[in-house]
Amino acid sequence: MESINFNVPYLTGKETAYIIDAVGRKKLSGNGHYNKLCQQYLNQRYGFGKSLLTNSCTDALEMCALLLRLQPGDEVIVPSYTFVSTASAFILHGARVVFADSNAEEPNLDVSRVEALITPRTRAIVAVHYAGFAVDMDPLLALARKYNLVIIEDAAQAIESFYKGKALGSIGSMAAFSFHETKNIISGEGGLLSLNDAAFFERAEIIWEKGTNRAAFFRGEVAKYNWVDIGASYLPSEVTAAFLYAQLEQLEQIQARRVHLFNRYARLLEPLESAGYLKRAVIPAHATVNGHMFYVLCNSLAERTALIDHLKSKGIMAVFHYLALHESPYYHDKHDGRELPRASRFADILLRLPMFYELTEAQQDYIAGEIQRFFRK
Repeated sequence: MESINFNVPYLTGKETAYIIDAVGRKKLSGNGHYNKLCQQYLNQRYGFGKSLLTNSCTDALEMCALLLRLQPGDEVIVPSYTFVSTASAFILHGARVVFADSNAEEPNLDVSRVEALITPRTRAIVAVHYAGFAVDMDPLLALARKYNLVIIEDAAQAIESFYKGKALGSIGSMAAFSFHETKNIISGEGGLLSLNDAAFFERAEIIWEKGTNRAAFFRGEVAKYNWVDIGASYLPSEVTAAFLYAQLEQLEQIQARRVHLFNRYARLLEPLESAGYLKRAVIPAHATVNGHMFYVLCNSLAERTALIDHLKSKGIMAVFHYLALHESPYYHDKHDGRELPRASRFADILLRLPMFYELTEAQQDYIAGEIQRFFRK
């Protein structure tokens, strides 16, 4: 069998046509026709209060940091098992990050241990919906009310995922999504800031437009536009938005296929879990599956390394994921010294299998077969 990549970007077939249309409209900078189409679609589908496309999920997270009006010494609670942008966006804008550990059975934030991390300087808690599985949001919202905190959802992997029937990204005060080429819905690079607290709507748009009220000016709401706040160029071009809109039009088809592949992996690997060789992803009762990734948990770092090498020798690209950020070279000396054993454990044993729209069932059978051969030989 030919080599199987970890990810292969899926094209719906309309991306180029929409990009050509965008070029023909003679408006290629941000906040044009396709930007608006994407934002309207996402607002209507998921019930966001306001959506702003960005150049990346990192941009959206940085906008969250700016919206917090962080002061020196302010703290933001972030899970250690996450991508670096989740933490660096807030550090870049002056916050001290306080890392939290994962749950025992799955990498998401252990909500039961968050309250002990809250201090008078805490401003926000970031809930990272790892693999598209929802963090338990109700207890976090209760903490937000009790301590007057902002809940931010890092929903980079969580398009079309739900918590107790509510779309992820619609629950916290604000949320960040990714449309990177490794995600379910893509635009090469790209992201989204969704806002659900009207107190942030106007200022977010100003930050998005380089600190100006230009968007309000073009809507005829002000006589001229001025520099009124801090900001940067966070909005993507119409070329990026046109590509994204072609993807959004096929969202249901893309999602159905990916969820099918996820469920099929789960069935194929169930015998290995029953035999104690590995563990499949644990899906919390309050969460849904969006088919973003399929991961397994090995029994040790050495075993995972050997499995990766075995699969690579058979042409299968399976990869580990995050390193625990509290142990990173940059933040190790800034961390408060607490051990976060669960985050460290997932960094050692979690393995992601190939997952993309055009993955075939024959390829899945081959991957599962090679995993079985590895453990049973």
